[in-house]
Amino acid sequence: MSVSKAKTWGIAALVAASLIAGGVALRVWVFPDEQIGAAADSGPVPVEAAAVEQGPIERRREFTGTLEAAAEFTVAPKVGGRIEQINVDLGDLVTRGQVVAVLDDEELRQAEAEARADLVVARARASAAEKVAALARRTFGRIEGLRGRDISSEQELDTARAAKVEAEAALEVAEAEVVRAQAVFKAAQIRRGYTEVTVQWSEAEGREADERRLVAARFADEGGLLAANAPLLTIVDLDPVIVVVFVTEVDYAELAPGIPVTLRADAYPGETFAGEISRIAPVFREQTRQARVEMRVPNSDGRLKPGMFVRAGAVLERVPQATIVPASALVERNDEVVIFVLGEAGETVALRAVEVGVREGERVAVKAIDGAPITGRVITLGQQQLVDGSAVVVPERRMSEGGPS
Repeated sequence: MSVSKAKTWGIAALVAASLIAGGVALRVWVFPDEQIGAAADSGPVPVEAAAVEQGPIERRREFTGTLEAAAEFTVAPKVGGRIEQINVDLGDLVTRGQVVAVLDDEELRQAEAEARADLVVARARASAAEKVAALARRTFGRIEGLRGRDISSEQELDTARAAKVEAEAALEVAEAEVVRAQAVFKAAQIRRGYTEVTVQWSEAEGREADERRLVAARFADEGGLLAANAPLLTIVDLDPVIVVVFVTEVDYAELAPGIPVTLRADAYPGETFAGEISRIAPVFREQTRQARVEMRVPNSDGRLKPGMFVRAGAVLERVPQATIVPASALVERNDEVVIFVLGEAGETVALRAVEVGVREGERVAVKAIDGAPITGRVITLGQQQLVDGSAVVVPERRMSEGGPS
């Protein structure tokens, strides 16, 4: 054979080989199931397996938020003055109605004394006016009787009548002055009472522990001058505490008052605190497109503090009894979600189409399409190469506890 013919046959062979290789590659790309079947026929496939669980599963959603006090208010005196005494400090417990501070009352004491004196004067004037009115009534009655016997004149009767009316009017004025003096005196007493600053709050229904709260802040010291309505103390109620989170529209629709939550705080690693959703805002903030959600968490020991950053997990759905497999066991085949269940001998697998339910982390609740129970172990690694009935091998070092080798 000549050299030119050899070259021609070599080129032809190379082109033919390229076409054949391309055809095989195209066939594998277009028909991946046949590739899977070919791989399955090549021998047992090494896989990993995990046990199927039976039990409760929850669908949870975690939110980040901040703790707030259940109630908070500022204590301020209703009158101004120099602070003579402050009875509490930061972190102290206070009870409803307790006197927490005392202001200098010298000026108000003097005002009260003046009001008392004015009341005494008003009462004396009223007493005198009452006597004058009584005398005018008697005089009018006597003259009226004489007039009936034609002993006195009509003019004398008119004069007595006018004197009686004037005396009675003066008595009414004097009595009104007494009422006004009493009111001024009472107001002076009340204003002087304001120099004793107390803490007051409404009693919460069914909460006996609401009698005690904490001092969260103090804004003045003894000896300082304090204006009327100027802040003196901040009082908070820390049992319960409120977790405030902001949620988007996606989560908003699934939340409702009464849903249980579990709280975790960086201050107490490894610990959880139970609570529930208490209130949900009916509107979204226009700037953030988020809605405020409040969660109520009991805090009888006072360990949780307002301002703490926390993570709150809400149980959106709970299934008390479900078939649970690892999420890694799920495979999509022909628009279906399937799992591969390891046979009792641990040498073959059965393909089972399933419906996916509640997901909790890496655990997923499933239900077989055919309604038959799912038990034993499922393949969690290597199932991409499997078909129904494929031979498998589960290396002992990879097997879940309790399974056959």
